[in-house]
Amino acid sequence: MATNAIDQTRRMLSLVTYLRERPGAHVQDVARAFGITEDELISDLDVLPMCGTSFRGGDLLDIDTDGDRIWWHNPDDVAEPLRLAADEATALLVAARAVATLPGLRESDRQALLRATAKLEAAAGEVGAASSRLSVTFESEGGVFADVDRAISERRRLWLRYYSPARDELTEREVDPIRLFAVGHTYMEAWCRSSEDRRTFRLDRVAEIRLLDEPAAPPELELRDLSEGLVQPAAEDPEVVVEVGPGGRWVAEYYPHDSAHELPDGGMRITLRTPDPASLRRLALRLGGEGRIVSPPELAQSARRAARAALTAYDDGPV
Repeated sequence: MATNAIDQTRRMLSLVTYLRERPGAHVQDVARAFGITEDELISDLDVLPMCGTSFRGGDLLDIDTDGDRIWWHNPDDVAEPLRLAADEATALLVAARAVATLPGLRESDRQALLRATAKLEAAAGEVGAASSRLSVTFESEGGVFADVDRAISERRRLWLRYYSPARDELTEREVDPIRLFAVGHTYMEAWCRSSEDRRTFRLDRVAEIRLLDEPAAPPELELRDLSEGLVQPAAEDPEVVVEVGPGGRWVAEYYPHDSAHELPDGGMRITLRTPDPASLRRLALRLGGEGRIVSPPELAQSARRAARAALTAYDDGPV
């Protein structure tokens, strides 16, 4: 599968730790350990010297290679304790205070967070005092999070009214929550009593939630490995080919894919797999003139019908 920017970033973060523990490591050994070619490793090493402990510059990684071995000349400098800048300390304090106000947060966790916030505020000095004039409030997702967290800790079943974007409808269901996790958005993994299967629910799509008196009793399940992202296509999933213009190249960065080939106009031809090809109609509509589905033909035709229906709705509406 082709490597995208997200995969490369994750690999490079691991590479920093790996090289710190192995001064003078051989290029061949490192490439083999990470399952990449030596050329890909050299490409990563060309980027690392532009990285460091601050986006303001300075403290950059002094890493180079002679083609055979890799040398990191300043690992101790980079490993020194970080000092927060004024804006970084302010952002951290404001976020910590906001999280401490979440309803449903366990009291022991709240107290621990407040103690850590107080220490940070004291260390930040005037910056900490200034940050107290800023505040953040959470929208409805905070309440949903609190109810799910409580249901998990008390082993109780939940009733949901949930928006399904694939079907564009609200559904009602009872679920036994298993865990909360965050991959870009915050999700609940649960056993759905309606479908009798494991399902994943995005918290910001929960329109209504209610704790039930029934105990939650999900079956024993092996937790999914989310280190590679929420959705990982399987080899048996249907293949879809999408062509995008220069403004749609971001698709190759955000969608796991098998291949991505350059087109003469600066666009890309991307081949990917998905268990639900129909869900890519929304991607086609989002791309507009910057992309189209090439195959399978029935999916391409479906996307064209959806686009025509959308345009018709605009034509029939008030000016």
